Amino acid sequence: MAVPISPRRTRPRFGPGDCLMAVARGLALAGLMLAGPVLVVVVLGVVGSIGFALWALLLSPGDAGGYRLQLVFLVIGAGLAAGRWLMLPALLGIRRLASLTRRLAGQWCGVPIAEPRPVPPPHEGRLGYTERLRWLLSDPATWRDLGWTAVNLVAWVLALASAAIIVIGLVVFIVPTLSHAVPPPAFPGNTKPVLVVLGLAIISAGVLAAPLLLRGYGLLAGAILAPAGHAELERRVRELTETRTEALDTGAAEIRRIERDLHDGAQARLVAMGMTLDAAGQIIDANPEAARALLYEARDASVKALAELRDLVRGIHPPVLADRGLTDAIRALALDSAARIHLASDLRGRPPAPVESAAYFAVSELLANVSKHAEARQTWIDIRYTDGMLRIGVTDNGHGGADPARGTGLRGIERRLAAFDGVLAVSSPPGGPTAVTMEIPCALSSPKTSSC
Repeated sequence: MAVPISPRRTRPRFGPGDCLMAVARGLALAGLMLAGPVLVVVVLGVVGSIGFALWALLLSPGDAGGYRLQLVFLVIGAGLAAGRWLMLPALLGIRRLASLTRRLAGQWCGVPIAEPRPVPPPHEGRLGYTERLRWLLSDPATWRDLGWTAVNLVAWVLALASAAIIVIGLVVFIVPTLSHAVPPPAFPGNTKPVLVVLGLAIISAGVLAAPLLLRGYGLLAGAILAPAGHAELERRVRELTETRTEALDTGAAEIRRIERDLHDGAQARLVAMGMTLDAAGQIIDANPEAARALLYEARDASVKALAELRDLVRGIHPPVLADRGLTDAIRALALDSAARIHLASDLRGRPPAPVESAAYFAVSELLANVSKHAEARQTWIDIRYTDGMLRIGVTDNGHGGADPARGTGLRGIERRLAAFDGVLAVSSPPGGPTAVTMEIPCALSSPKTSSC
């Protein structure tokens, strides 16, 4: 299950599973688009029948037969009746189909498309048929959705192209080598080995082109279905307001936690240590042995208080993160873990300190989840920086089934990354494996100017 936090375009992936999934998604989108022309035909049929009847009525001669006149009025009546029962459901169906296309463009094509802001109803209360139809036709998004259904032919070609290329390679080149029922293509040197090689090349080209064609479909849908610039700006402002509120709430909760830990931990030990030292000072002349025992007790309390303060500081911002950077801090986490963890990193600089801290604690929470819930034998951590994006992948071979909706630490990671426009994606089918990918836009500082 993928859980996007912020609508951000993602780069196409060309792994074998990603390409095959793109082919399947293209077929699904092509099948979905078949509903669009049907709904458009209903709308155009109603409007066209009424318009044609009116045109025939206006252009018919005055001495036209009664039967012809009756036929014209019959067509007009049938068109009005069909419009009464079919026009509004067809328009609503087109709107819902476009809304589904927007959602799938973000989830499948990596091109998020914001939902348009609906035009408010003319007044409160239940609307009649005419008012609902007028309200729907006055919404610019309705005409934008109708425009999308009009260019569905081009989008349909993009969605089906990869599957069509694969079918051509399979049927035209591979099948003739296996069965005489299908004749081979006629060209010089069309031997079976040549046909197999050409067929596999065409099939591979279709599979590899699927992510790009799917991206093209998403870009075309976004060019038509995306709301106007002011609507996109309103959506962005709303997202920033939500993430700022969550960041402030998280910061306030963290401050309360620190205050509680200080009050219940190190502060209490320091107060007890002061009382112990005061008692030792009062009896040091009369009972040196008892005073020495109290001094030893105060020493032990100071050691424990120092350890608690170090743990508290480590929970706020680990010293190794400040001194050595993200890769070494995560490597220290891996060394402290009882599980077998493999770390790979190509960072050649350091992200900003807030991004480093968010990424570090996100990985720490993921490793804690692996230890508590996954029952994994091995975990792989991959840290990369490409195209202005810090990407961290954490994969384990546990039993899977991780779901942010069930209240695990994943929701906290989502909120932590949202403050930086970060994206979290979770793939955890039952039986495993679990793969978590985090992407945070940021810039790296030069290694020479970092604090390492």
